[in-house]
Amino acid sequence: MSTLKVNLPQKSYPIWIQKGILNHIGQEIKKIYKNRKIAIITDFNVEKLYGERIKEQLSTDFEIKMIVVEPGEKSKSIDVLQNVYNELLEFEITRGDLIIAFGGGVVGDLTGFAAATLLRGISFIQVPTSLLAQIDSSVGGKVAVNLPKGKNLVGNFYHPKAVFIDPDVLKTLDKRFFSDGMAEVIKYGCIRDQKLFDDLLSYTEEELFEHIEEIIYTCCHIKKSIVERDELDTGERMLLNFGHTLGHAVEKHYKYEKYTHGEAVAIGMYHITKKGEALGITDRTTAERLKEILCKYHLPYEMPTMDQEEIIKIIGLDKKNKGQYMNIILIKKIGESFIQKIHRKDIVAYI
Repeated sequence: MSTLKVNLPQKSYPIWIQKGILNHIGQEIKKIYKNRKIAIITDFNVEKLYGERIKEQLSTDFEIKMIVVEPGEKSKSIDVLQNVYNELLEFEITRGDLIIAFGGGVVGDLTGFAAATLLRGISFIQVPTSLLAQIDSSVGGKVAVNLPKGKNLVGNFYHPKAVFIDPDVLKTLDKRFFSDGMAEVIKYGCIRDQKLFDDLLSYTEEELFEHIEEIIYTCCHIKKSIVERDELDTGERMLLNFGHTLGHAVEKHYKYEKYTHGEAVAIGMYHITKKGEALGITDRTTAERLKEILCKYHLPYEMPTMDQEEIIKIIGLDKKNKGQYMNIILIKKIGESFIQKIHRKDIVAYI
């Protein structure tokens, strides 16, 4: 088992990474939780594959309630959140009880926000089942739901009690959604770890899965190190949003239906890197290397046709904005990223 610990001033928590940990997760939870009630929030896809297994693991020692939502980004909504609140209250959950987020990034964000806000805070655990959630969204405490005007506009920082990562569940992940997570893995290589990037370029599909536990550990280590230095996303943590500003605009334009999150981020990373090269900020050939790795992992890279004014309007709501200024994440070269502060009126040069 690989173990990391996120060390923060107000709260620290462990990340456990082990193939097969889902098969004894009840024993692990018993070590850190002593009360009786556990609510599990998941989606229909995960419930169908692993619902019985996690209930069997927990039902001997705990009183369980399973809350199941529709898969996909549309479940990160105020309406679904309200339904989750109602089900938790019907379960008569208290602040001393526990909630488990058992699913991908949508389930993790939704569950975390429900746990953060219901009864002014209930402890929760992340058990991420998608690659994207395992290497990114389950760590760092960002929880949120979407609004019609944009993604993650209602959110908070609320850290889990623990994160349990089982790489074996990725074997049942749809290939498209595995590639979705690979976009975020590639992001970590771009912003902080050239060796990770080079390794990903060299791996065969078989070698990738042989090294998947190490890859997950590397990404989680990068993220936890950044979060420890900038918990509230006011400086260095913004680097984790490389590709996300344009990516979120692409997602919203297509109503979260045409592109997955990772696909949209892949487009955003390539587009902003090309712009960086054109502006003389990014080393030449960097975009071409990025294109090569995106193609290798079956990710899109070309910016779809979108109205420029619409893009600017969506970007205007980005959480990295401060007054008349915006923070754009760029890379100097693979493994070296930085924050570029620009005036809003100059955004056109970057899109």
